[in-house]
Amino acid sequence: METYNLEKISNQWRSLAPLLSVPQTKTEYDNLVNLLDHLIDAVGNNESHPLASLMDTIGTLIESYEDEHYPFSQGNPLEALKYLMEVNGLTQSDLPEVGSQGVVSEVISGKRGLNVRQIRTLSKRFNVSPSTFF
Repeated sequence: METYNLEKISNQWRSLAPLLSVPQTKTEYDNLVNLLDHLIDAVGNNESHPLASLMDTIGTLIESYEDEHYPFSQGNPLEALKYLMEVNGLTQSDLPEVGSQGVVSEVISGKRGLNVRQIRTLSKRFNVSPSTFF
C-alpha cells in the first residue's frame, strides 16, 4: 500500500485545484478553455507529450461543464459541427478554416476527422470549447 504525504499534496493542490476541477462559473470555464487552447498548441497530436494527459483531463472537465450548460455539445464532434452550421445558417463553402468544400464534405460525412488547426479555428469562430470537436 502506498503512503501519501497529504501535507505535501495539500500544499500543491491549492495551486492546481483551479486547473483540475470542474468549472462552476463562466469565468472558470473560459480560463480552462484558454488553457486547453495553449495545451493544444503545445501538445498537438503527440500522445507521448508530457502534457498530453493534462490536455485530456482539461478537456473532460470542460466537457462536464458544457454538458450542463450547452446541450448541443453532447454527442459527437460531427453532430456539434452540423448543429453549429445549421443554427448559423452556414453551408460547407462557408467554412474556409476547415478547408476546401471537398475537405468540409469529407469531414461532414465522417470520412475525415478534424485536425488540431481546424479545431482551434472552429472553436474560435463559434466561441465554443475546442473539446466540442474532440
